[in-house]
Amino acid sequence: MKMTNEEYARFAEKHAPRSPLWRDLLRAFLVGGLICCLGQFLLALWQGAGLDGEAAATACSVTLVFLGAALTGLGVYDRLAKFAGAGTLVPITGFANSVVAPALEFKTEGFITGTAAKMFVIAGPVLVFGLSSSVLYGLVLCLL
Repeated sequence: MKMTNEEYARFAEKHAPRSPLWRDLLRAFLVGGLICCLGQFLLALWQGAGLDGEAAATACSVTLVFLGAALTGLGVYDRLAKFAGAGTLVPITGFANSVVAPALEFKTEGFITGTAAKMFVIAGPVLVFGLSSSVLYGLVLCLL
């Protein structure tokens, strides 16, 4: 059976399952909002423990990264992502997941060639660009 690209596109769209858009949006909104509420709760908790604003924000960030990494390691974050979709891409927990998931996937290849080499497959380019641009910005700032 020969089909043109247009005929195939119509065929594929006709037979593709429909995505429940509003349900997906609601789940992403609720889970992303809950992650942000957890962050706000942790910030208040650390401030209540006696840390000043900056130290409490740092402790909150570290706690959220730890929770994201731990939940990824336990397989919970993946199940949550299947349920909530883009709602789990909240930057700090999503970053922890993007570092830990490839490291776990390639751990069978060994510590150096597997875990260490693949750990930053997803997050690495973001880190390299961020660090490089901050160094460049710092040099320009020093020269001016």
